[in-house]
Amino acid sequence: MGKTELSLQLAEFFSCPILNADSRQLYRDLPIGTAAPTAEEQQRVKHHFVGTLSLTDYYSAARYEEEACELLQQEFQQRDVMIMSGGSMMYIDAVCNGIDDIPTVTPEVRQMMKERLAHEGLEGLLPQLRLLDPDYYAQCDQRNTQRVVHALEVCYQTGQPYSSFLSGRDSSRLNPRLAAIDPDMRIHKIGLNRPRPELFDRINLRVEQMLQDGLLEEARRVLPYRQENSLNTVGYKEMFQVLDGEWELPFAMARMQKNTRVYAKKQLTWYQKDPTIHWFHPSQREEIQKYLLESLAVC
Repeated sequence: MGKTELSLQLAEFFSCPILNADSRQLYRDLPIGTAAPTAEEQQRVKHHFVGTLSLTDYYSAARYEEEACELLQQEFQQRDVMIMSGGSMMYIDAVCNGIDDIPTVTPEVRQMMKERLAHEGLEGLLPQLRLLDPDYYAQCDQRNTQRVVHALEVCYQTGQPYSSFLSGRDSSRLNPRLAAIDPDMRIHKIGLNRPRPELFDRINLRVEQMLQDGLLEEARRVLPYRQENSLNTVGYKEMFQVLDGEWELPFAMARMQKNTRVYAKKQLTWYQKDPTIHWFHPSQREEIQKYLLESLAVC
């Protein structure tokens, strides 16, 4: 059993919907590569924020935080518990802890950066970020195209370093939007982990299953949109290399498995810095359910 099945069982137990917190599952037309909930799973439990965006839609953690909190305000009028499930670190933090007040980027600046990325590539943009915001350059993931581009967008939009708008991550702070719904609201975080050999074996098998399910054909259908940020992710980047004739499929599969393992380790490193997360093996459903019931009882 993995995250999806566990979240379904918990949502059924608490009779509540699931709030998706996987940034790629928000996009339509990517069900295989994003491992989106199937039609049957969505019939079992209602899911919010699955398949709600087109591939060309611009989206951000700030917009997700705003829309998710509006939804939670509505849901908490009729229920006491909601399940949020996903692995997008920035999205989860945005909802749970709030988000920095980053200035809005105009469509003109966004288009300008999109064109510069297409012409100069990530390697060409990094020296510009180092010049305009050396502090953020030193701390950011320099392989994350979306974050580098967004930081530069804010720099050009405001004339100030992107880092000047960041207050720092605080896992103990309740999002003021949630506090406005209920000042006594409590967030109980469950982290799922497996021994590394088991985790990596499951990743390798999942990639193989995605290819059997038609990932390459799914990538072929969305190939005209390859420059969109929605497709700047593990899985599609490797399949595009195959469609370009640059890689053979077995090599691309091995690279996709490796890149997925790297991303999984990065997720774990991020979340293990959060002392409010309680960790379990995914098979410990009864222990997780007991922990949640006890936690809710003392709220």
